Amino acid sequence: MAVIPHRTIDCIGLFCPVPILRTQGAMADVGVGDVVEVLSDDPAAEGDLRGWLGRTGHELLTLDKHGTVFRFLVRKTR
Repeated sequence: MAVIPHRTIDCIGLFCPVPILRTQGAMADVGVGDVVEVLSDDPAAEGDLRGWLGRTGHELLTLDKHGTVFRFLVRKTR
């Protein structure tokens, strides 16, 4: 079954720390169990997001890369 995000954050053209800050803000605005889609073309996005997830405890559902654009689906866990 496809996961439909509750919110999409378009961070294309933005670099660290902006994608993480915008993701953090989006997570504050959604409920526990909701999913946020993050789009980023920052080459460091994968490592940055994984590190942030490790610190916050939220769950990475999927990570796709199409060309230079990463697409993350993150579930809020708390």
